[in-house]
Amino acid sequence: MSSEQAKQAAASVPSAAVIQALPQPIIVCDDNRQIVFVNYAAEAFFGASLSVLTRQRLDDLIAFGSPIISLVETVALRRAPMTEYRVRVGSSRFGDERIADVFASPLSDSDGRVALLIQERTMADKIDRQMVSRGAARSVTGLASMLAHEIKNPLSGIRGAAQLLEQTVSSDEIPLARLIREETDRIVHLIDRVEVFGDERPMEREPINIHVILDRVKLLARNGVARGISFSEEYDPSLPPVFGNRDQLIQVFLNLVKNASESLDRTQNPEIKFSTAFRPGIRISVMGVSERISLPLEIVIEDNGPGVPADILPFLFDPFVTTKQNGSGLGLALVAKIVGDHGGVIDCDSRPGRTKFRILLPVASGAFQVPEEEGMAP
Repeated sequence: MSSEQAKQAAASVPSAAVIQALPQPIIVCDDNRQIVFVNYAAEAFFGASLSVLTRQRLDDLIAFGSPIISLVETVALRRAPMTEYRVRVGSSRFGDERIADVFASPLSDSDGRVALLIQERTMADKIDRQMVSRGAARSVTGLASMLAHEIKNPLSGIRGAAQLLEQTVSSDEIPLARLIREETDRIVHLIDRVEVFGDERPMEREPINIHVILDRVKLLARNGVARGISFSEEYDPSLPPVFGNRDQLIQVFLNLVKNASESLDRTQNPEIKFSTAFRPGIRISVMGVSERISLPLEIVIEDNGPGVPADILPFLFDPFVTTKQNGSGLGLALVAKIVGDHGGVIDCDSRPGRTKFRILLPVASGAFQVPEEEGMAP
C-alpha cells in the first residue's frame, strides 16, 4: 500500500469510531474537570450512561483523594502526557476498588482538556500472581517430595520409641511420651499432604455439570463443616460442562466452603453464596501450549465473613501461608494446584463483610464454541 493510499484509508475511518471500539475506558474532561466525553467501555466500567456521566465532574466520579485527580491537574498545567501505574480506582458507582494503569494526555495546547485512558490490571495481575504461586509450589513440593521418604524413616523410629516409653515410664511422664507420639503423627500427616503436590500423574477426566458438583458440596457442607450456615445460589442454567475430575473438583469447593465456614464463626446471620456464569473473553497463555486457553466458566464462592487480611491476600495461595492459629497453610495451595491441573485459575477478592473466591475453568472440548472477544487477559 502506498503512502497516499494509507492516508486515504486512515481518513476513511472516523476517529470517534476508533475511540468507541477501544476496550479500555476513555474519559475526556475540561479545564474545570467537567466530564465532556466517555466511550462505551467507560460507560460499562462506571456503570452509567454517557448522559449521566457528562453531568458530573471527575471529582464526583472518582473517590476523594485519588491520585487520578492530581494527575489530571498536573497534565493540564504542564501540557504534557503522564502516566500513573497501579492506581486504586474507586468510585461511588461500584463498591470495589480496582487496580489500573491510568494514562493522561492533553488534547491540545490551547485549552485545558485532558483525556484519560484506564487500563485495568486486576485480572492480569491476579493471573500473573497465580502463575508465580504455582512455580513456588512446585519448587517447595519438589524438594519436600525428595526428602519425604528420608524424613518418614526416622519418624517411624521416634514414634515406636515413644510408644515403648508410654509403657515403661511413670504415670506423670506418660503425657510427655504421648505428646512425642502425637506430634510425630502430626508431622507424618503434614508430609503426606505435601506429597500430594508432587503427584504429577494424569488424572481421569470427563465432561461434568459443575452444578452437580456444587449441589453435592452443599449437601456435604450442610451436614458437616457448615452446619447452621445459610446457603444461597445464583446459577446460570445454560452453563456448558467442564472437563474435569469429579472427586478433585468436590475437594476444591469443599475446601473453600470449609474455609468460609470457619471464618463465619463470629458472624451474625452467616451466609455462603454459590454463583456461576459464562464469561467469554478471559484467555491465558500456558507454557507448552501454542494456543491461548479460554476460561469462560466462572464459579464464585462468597461469604459475609470478616475477610482476609490485606497483607496476606497477595500470597494466599502460596504453600504454608495461613491465618489460622493451628493451620498448615496447605489447603488453599492444594486448591490452587487442582484448579491449575484443570487448566484454570483462582483468585480471591476480599473486604470486611464480603469475601469472594472466583474460579475460572475451560469448557469440555467440543461442548461449546467459545467466541473470540476483546478484553482478553494476557
